[in-house]
Amino acid sequence: MRVFATGASGHIGSALVPELLAAGHQVVGLSRSDKSATALRAAGAEVHRGDLDDLDGLAEAAAKADGVIHLAFKHDAMFAGDFDGAVAADVRALEALGAALAGTGKPLVTTSGTVLFAFAGLPDALTEDHALDAGPRIDAENAAVALAQRGIRSSVVRLAPTVHSTLDHNGFIPTFISIARSKGFAAYVGDGANRWPAVHTLDAARLYRLALESAPAGSRLHAVGDEGITFRQIAESIGRGLNLPVVSIPSTEAEAHFGFLSTHAQADNPSSSTLTQDLLGWKPVQPGLIEDLGQGHYFDAPTTTTN
Repeated sequence: MRVFATGASGHIGSALVPELLAAGHQVVGLSRSDKSATALRAAGAEVHRGDLDDLDGLAEAAAKADGVIHLAFKHDAMFAGDFDGAVAADVRALEALGAALAGTGKPLVTTSGTVLFAFAGLPDALTEDHALDAGPRIDAENAAVALAQRGIRSSVVRLAPTVHSTLDHNGFIPTFISIARSKGFAAYVGDGANRWPAVHTLDAARLYRLALESAPAGSRLHAVGDEGITFRQIAESIGRGLNLPVVSIPSTEAEAHFGFLSTHAQADNPSSSTLTQDLLGWKPVQPGLIEDLGQGHYFDAPTTTTN
């Protein structure tokens, strides 16, 4: 299958490209810079130069492909404070990709997140059957599912907020590590009992491939390995890795400590992937988050925050 992938040189993309190639697929990766183009070619992929604002280019590349995986998101704009702009760009890109594939029956796999449901008041763990009517990034998720009615085998992969591995350099964990370094201690809020799901990058990449190959139209899938690790456990692992104390802070101090991530640090987001595993035969096999943190690679060198 000839696969057009946005975000192909990013964190998950850098694992997805070899995953697809090893399975016998051809990969064409979207690249907005010479650096990412060089990395894609070195990995064995072809390069399509452009970005998420080049809607005609996205449509052209999608039309020439047998399937599309949409990973890219304007994280730089989001961290610069333009979250609404990043969300709107994602919706426009999805619409362009969908228009190019309409009526073909080809697969389109796009990306969402479990953390979007953290404050939805769910009584139990989030499952693939849960959905919201509207909201930032939820609108793109719902639009992707609706593409099934336009003759596209669309599916949505909801990523756990923590996608971890040696490839993770700018995600939540490196950022929390950087904050702990700068503050001199690792922190959690209150009793730290709020839960975060997690998934290893390699397991997530394999799920994207399986979704491309066989997910039914309109599927919502969960890239979740650890269903719910308490934030206190995460903070304690960071403290051990940095040889720093671990401190409980009140919610009134969360913003001063965690900055724009203060809400996330207090989110309770237990999430299940049982339905995804049953549907696609996907099973996480890589180390869980706490084991991965214990391997030390996150602490080998100072990390740089993304804010």
